[in-house]
Amino acid sequence: MKEVSEQGAYLQLAQLCARAEHCQYELTEKMRRWGMSDEAQARVMQRLVSERYVDDERYTQAFVRDKIRYNKWGRRKVEQALWQKHIDKDIREQILNEVDDDEYLSVLRPLLKQKQKTLKGGTDYERNQKLVKFALQRGFTYDIIRQCIDGDIDEMSDEED
Repeated sequence: MKEVSEQGAYLQLAQLCARAEHCQYELTEKMRRWGMSDEAQARVMQRLVSERYVDDERYTQAFVRDKIRYNKWGRRKVEQALWQKHIDKDIREQILNEVDDDEYLSVLRPLLKQKQKTLKGGTDYERNQKLVKFALQRGFTYDIIRQCIDGDIDEMSDEED
């Protein structure tokens, strides 16, 4: 693999960032794979940040919004993915705390309703446990899951009356 110059790396990464949001960690890893020195990586990254091609806060906002709305992920799974991308804890917490519980509920309710149709189990308790397990695997917190399941049970009993 041929080594990439500082200017060449800057141009490639700027072009990449112009097409989609990327965090500093992703770009640093890319430069590391290209065999660039740590000092050169730092200079290129500083230039990308100063010219606002890279902004971890902006990246985090887009990442959280997309993962919740389109991938139907819960808070814990999103938080774990951001941790793996080395996003600063303050930024992660700030952006995740901005997400309203109602948004999680609006994502989780249809997911659980769809999953409920495919469940096999003897009792309501067994089916509810399977729903809880499914939602936990998607990264939702137990209190949101409980709120959703209890709300659906209340809705079902209201419909029967």
